[in-house]
Amino acid sequence: AVDNGAKIINMSFGKSFSPEKKWVDEAVQYAAAHDVLLVHAAGNDSKNVDSAANYPNPFFLSQKIRAPNYITVGAGGYRYTTTSGIVADFSNYGSNAVDIFAPGVKMYSTLPGGDEYGFLQGTSMAAPVVSGVAALIRSYFPKLSAEQVKFAIEKSIQPLPDSVLVNLPGSAEKVPMNELCRTAGFLNADAAIELAATLKQEPLIYEK
Repeated sequence: AVDNGAKIINMSFGKSFSPEKKWVDEAVQYAAAHDVLLVHAAGNDSKNVDSAANYPNPFFLSQKIRAPNYITVGAGGYRYTTTSGIVADFSNYGSNAVDIFAPGVKMYSTLPGGDEYGFLQGTSMAAPVVSGVAALIRSYFPKLSAEQVKFAIEKSIQPLPDSVLVNLPGSAEKVPMNELCRTAGFLNADAAIELAATLKQEPLIYEK
């Protein structure tokens, strides 16, 4: 995808094992070297992926650092008027491993098998929402780097008030949003565009 000119790669897939993670890490580094943003679905097992393995992920085995061009997305719920429905019950989460939450329940989309549409759910519906906002930013501001686009998306989140607790996915336990993802908030497309507009655009230099 990088070699074919993609600037954003949506990754709506995952698994609990990675026999040759070093090869995957090389692909992530290759994307970073070519200024490509990677957006990955967190998974749908109601698991804390800070401790439960979920691949691919942005953590390089060799250098013990985090890929700078990588966003991991959890699924927000459908009923935003109630705290219990703000986070999808099935979504994986992690205060370190998941970056942001985005709409992932009752998403109207194309269906396999022909000219059909319907409602679907999953972090594989949430990640493309973030990818779409990233594409919108890069279309308006093409000289922003992948890291700047990630910055704009993550620094413009819609937070919850400190007093608001949400359901921990897979349980009835109430927790603050900062226990579910690094940014402690939800994608805000309008705010992300506004923030991106303030960032300095630089000519991009790719590694050969």
